[in-house]
Amino acid sequence: MEITDIDAMLRIFTDPLVIASFGIPPFERHQMKQWVQRNLSHQNEFGYGLFSVILKHNNSLIGDCGLEHRDIDGEMVTELGYDFLSDYWHKGLATEAAKAVRDYAFIELRLPRLVSLIRLGNDGSKRVAERVGMTLISELTHCGNKYWKYGIERM
Repeated sequence: MEITDIDAMLRIFTDPLVIASFGIPPFERHQMKQWVQRNLSHQNEFGYGLFSVILKHNNSLIGDCGLEHRDIDGEMVTELGYDFLSDYWHKGLATEAAKAVRDYAFIELRLPRLVSLIRLGNDGSKRVAERVGMTLISELTHCGNKYWKYGIERM
């Protein structure tokens, strides 16, 4: 991800179907700029973060997928996350990206495990997590929202 991705990422975080899965209002440009800058700072600190997902045939940014080191209920974990424009849902692209990031996390970074927090009812994201080998660990409330917590251990 690069700072120049702000406007393309804003298309994702103003997509009504995408934003509904978060239960928050669509992002404003200044919020998107902060979000991208936070990811870039995360990359500098931890050596990994979210990747922009670009379609090869037309060079369009259609999503993000990557890793974030974060605190979930007092435990520091590495979360595998993904967000895609709704026009690109149900095409296998999120699964393909998530598998590549999972493999990068385990093979290159040698991380011991990954988790994904998926808002209850977001069945598409749940299917992606399951397709990359994650299993349901628990349900939890985080920042006032209910989530499924999925996980996978490095073999």
